[in-house]
Amino acid sequence: MTESDQQPWGRVDETGTVFVRTSEGEREVGQYPDAPAEEALAYFERKFADLAGQVSLLEQRARRGAPAADVAKAVSHLRDSVANAHAVGDLDALARRLESLSGTTAELTEQQQAEQKAAVADAIAYRTSIVEEAEALAAQDPARTQWKTTTAQLDELFSRWQQHQQEGPRLPKGEANDLWKRFRTARSTIEQHRKAFFADLDAAHRDVRARKQQLIDRAESLAGRGADGIPEYRALLDDWKLAGRAGKKVDDALWAKFKEAGDVLFHAKAESDALEDESYRENLTEKLALLEEAEKLLAEQDPKAARAALGRIQRRWDEAGRVPRDQVRTVEDRLRKVETHVRGLEDERWQREDPEKKARSEGMLGQLQDAIAKLEDELAAAEAAGDAKAAASTKEALDARRAWLKAVGG
Repeated sequence: MTESDQQPWGRVDETGTVFVRTSEGEREVGQYPDAPAEEALAYFERKFADLAGQVSLLEQRARRGAPAADVAKAVSHLRDSVANAHAVGDLDALARRLESLSGTTAELTEQQQAEQKAAVADAIAYRTSIVEEAEALAAQDPARTQWKTTTAQLDELFSRWQQHQQEGPRLPKGEANDLWKRFRTARSTIEQHRKAFFADLDAAHRDVRARKQQLIDRAESLAGRGADGIPEYRALLDDWKLAGRAGKKVDDALWAKFKEAGDVLFHAKAESDALEDESYRENLTEKLALLEEAEKLLAEQDPKAARAALGRIQRRWDEAGRVPRDQVRTVEDRLRKVETHVRGLEDERWQREDPEKKARSEGMLGQLQDAIAKLEDELAAAEAAGDAKAAASTKEALDARRAWLKAVGG
């Protein structure tokens, strides 16, 4: 090897010793004997490339906002590495880049401190909002609070608090403690209100259960009276509705027992009604026969004959007696239809024979006939005089009177 075998930033002498050139002069960086100068220089240039890569990576971290303290520590380490590097390359340029990073670190520190301050302020505001929501829940009227919803909301607030405490920035100890005390107090207040509410509710439920059990006992005592106990059972049912609630599951069980006591009475009544209805079967047969006779009157147009026949049927109908309950509406509706038809015939007859209406009609007919006679004389006079206008007007009035006369039956 010869000293002429060299690169801009370094050289290799004939002994295989490698030197790097810097602004401070030339210094030895190592030996690479028994090899061409190009190979020796390439080896130490690769070391320089590794070092330059570390500087570039640090520059990228700084641009991306890495913690300033971490960047400063890395700059200090790399500054020593560059000053004593066993590498061939522009070490002065790397030193200048590191010096520039030192200035950037100062700016980064200031920026990150401002960001940290803002982040802490936001974190305090966020925790404060959680506390205020919890305090609003604690301020609710316990008697009107939906406890299932409120408990779920409080659990969600506590979960948000824990997550923010784990993931958010660290708050100053004093402010963090004050906020936690407020949240803890609100949560304790809610729990106290909840316990008191349900204690009162349990007491109220016990009272309702006792009242309803008494009503059940009274309802069950009516069983021996059968259908005669139903009026009193209905009164007990009114008291049941006013007794209040004892909790859904308990209420359902109590109601089942109360209803069972009532079913005994209604079952007895149903049996009694069935026996009674059976005794009315013959009455039903008789009334069905009367209906067939009565429905023939639907074709009758003589009101007097229809009324007389209907009267005979109605007397026999009353004498026939009661029918089974499930048939009452059916047979009564059929008879009402016949009665309505007969009343309609009588109303039509009255309308025709009403003396007052007849007198009014005859008086109107006389007036119309007199008016028509007078208008006929006036029309003849107008035509004889050749007064076309008067004739047309008189004829129009005459036609109107004749139409009225026809309408009233003249």
